[in-house]
Amino acid sequence: MTDDNKTYDENLSFNEDFCTHLEYHLGKTFELSERDDLKEFWCDGVSSIPIPDSQLTKKSANDSRKIITKAWIGKTGQDEYEMTIQFGKYSLLRYAKGTDMKDCILSENEHDWYYIDTRSKKIQIQLR
Repeated sequence: MTDDNKTYDENLSFNEDFCTHLEYHLGKTFELSERDDLKEFWCDGVSSIPIPDSQLTKKSANDSRKIITKAWIGKTGQDEYEMTIQFGKYSLLRYAKGTDMKDCILSENEHDWYYIDTRSKKIQIQLR
């Protein structure tokens, strides 16, 4: 689909369904966090359209091994964060094939797959 000169392929693995799943998964992860300052955090959305949206091409994802987008996180869930989603080998393969990546997100009981800096409002996610 083309809209305002932006190309968005709804069949890509990084889509609204994946971002909604990540949103809820992060909320549970924060609740179970070992960091007291994150226990009351929640996520109120992850944008499925990164800026620039050219990051969504398979070539771009393969070359950079990441997608940078926005997420709304915090005690109210309304603070805008820059979110970097790093692809691991498994998720990069799934992305290249255009298949579902929800199982590439690590367990909410583990806490080494994400890094959040509440001062600079940045979060980095590592997929399998």
